[in-house]
Amino acid sequence: MLVAALFGCDAVLVTPPTKPPARPAAAALPAPVVAQPTSEKSAALRSYLAQVQRAQLAQGLLRRDGGGVDTPFTADVLARNFEQIAFYNEYDGNFTGRGGASPLRRWAAPVRMEVIFGAGVPPSQRASDTADVKSYAARLGRVTGHPVSTSGKPNFLVIIASEDDRAATLAQAATRVPGISASSLNAMRDIRRDTYCAVAAYASGPNANTYTAAVAVIRAENPDLLRLSCIHEELAQGMGLANDSPGARPSIFNDDDEFALLTNHDELLLKMLYDPRLRIGMNAKEATPITRIIARELTGGPL
Repeated sequence: MLVAALFGCDAVLVTPPTKPPARPAAAALPAPVVAQPTSEKSAALRSYLAQVQRAQLAQGLLRRDGGGVDTPFTADVLARNFEQIAFYNEYDGNFTGRGGASPLRRWAAPVRMEVIFGAGVPPSQRASDTADVKSYAARLGRVTGHPVSTSGKPNFLVIIASEDDRAATLAQAATRVPGISASSLNAMRDIRRDTYCAVAAYASGPNANTYTAAVAVIRAENPDLLRLSCIHEELAQGMGLANDSPGARPSIFNDDDEFALLTNHDELLLKMLYDPRLRIGMNAKEATPITRIIARELTGGPL
């Protein structure tokens, strides 16, 4: 486009300068990020969550192996788990109770994630968390076949903030993405002590089943593995796998915390979710014959 514009202009003669041009002033360096002081409440929460992680690891939970010979599953089990996780909501709109049945929901437009940190998050944590989100976003894109990136104008915000600055960071988030209001984020301001993270997805379009925006909130006080576990679960749930199921194994979509990171089983769930044979807005009854075929294809089971 630039070349075409130049071709349409008159030629302009530029006279060489008679003396060397003045050297441009050095660009000002960005101010270093300095974390704000931590309150006693936030420090106490950080200590509590560190104890939670230690206790879970001691019990053999928070596995990072993706599942193995001790966690076999069949095509029928995969299809059943998909139905429980993709066609039900984990919470109601206020995060105060269980959700009900839901039609199939997912993204149609490309997903563009951005991390927003609270003022109290130190630079070292910001760097590691940003790298984790960027790597995981690329993985979600590969698995689903749907465009997922960490560049461009964001429509999926990942907030990592502490008790001290979560409210202010949520207020900032409400100005970043169209369709997200400050009032719609109120339920995420005062999450319970035993809630390590949460995600809210916004749907519109015919029958309001197409995701157009999402906000994940992760406690900055979480120790490293719990924080990474939150990134894996909430970002995958924000793609459309909105529920947990006690029967799902090996899976992060299970409240037992056996697995910390996305498993091979969960990757298949994501592949199923974005299979073009399933349509946005389908209910579980309509989808079941199709999901059984897809599950058998993915596991190598008989068709």
